[in-house]
Amino acid sequence: MRNGDYLVRAVAAEGQVRAFCCRTTGLCEEARLRHGTWPTATAALGRALTGAAMLGALLKREERVTLQVVGDGPLGSVVAEADAQGYVRGYVRNPQIHLAPTSEGKLDVAGAVGRNGHLYVLRDFGLKEPYRGSVPLVSGEIAEDLTYYFARSEQTPSAVALGVLVEVDHSVRAAGGYLLQVMPGADPSLGGELEGAVGRSGPVSGLIDSGRLPEEILADLLGPLGVEELGRQPLAYRCRCNREKLSRALVALGPAELADLAAEPNGAELVCRFCGARYRFPPEELEQLGESAQRPAGPPGTR
Repeated sequence: MRNGDYLVRAVAAEGQVRAFCCRTTGLCEEARLRHGTWPTATAALGRALTGAAMLGALLKREERVTLQVVGDGPLGSVVAEADAQGYVRGYVRNPQIHLAPTSEGKLDVAGAVGRNGHLYVLRDFGLKEPYRGSVPLVSGEIAEDLTYYFARSEQTPSAVALGVLVEVDHSVRAAGGYLLQVMPGADPSLGGELEGAVGRSGPVSGLIDSGRLPEEILADLLGPLGVEELGRQPLAYRCRCNREKLSRALVALGPAELADLAAEPNGAELVCRFCGARYRFPPEELEQLGESAQRPAGPPGTR
């Protein structure tokens, strides 16, 4: 996994600290290419994708998590979804946004996201309704907002770092992040130790760009506490859209709406927000879907 995107799971301080660190350069670059994002939008979407990848590492198999950042800035909403297998996808409502750098020369993600709004975390456990947690934005930087979410919504002291370094040609040069969490019942002093380690580490995108691997970053951060690596997982940008799912979505529109679409000479074209894939439905196929929409549903337990 030296040259690809992956996530490392670890514990430290004899299990009192849970840690994740990942490199996401490739998947963030794929997201940029798929959505045509400009630099500030690239950084915001890349941070959200990286955060979602680490949230996904907290899930069980077949579960999914969605991270949504909705602020009052020009980006609109930023959405990233991940599952327990390491597959990530996302989009930003207004991809062609680029603001002047901050006074420190950094991409102004907070200005693009906005400082008024909310961060939402939706966990799909396969039940009727997903679990939904939310907190007000505290900075719009996404990492700080996630840190606040863990502290307020899940009562878990955490340190979150997310970073995306964008090249002069607008490609993603380096991206990654880490999540450190103090577990319930842990020594209260561990929180201060983690804050000190994070303060000394520098921007995570710079660490990735310098060639530091996720396991090396965790060793640098938590070495004095005794790090035990638990496993590694490849990460990739992958969408779950397909023609069958979109066909079901069209049927849900109802016969009248489908008849209107079928009357169009070229039928309808649906574009997936997450990956940009285009699905064309010619008039004759829309007519068939309209017939399906008119059939009454069978009684429960029938097919």
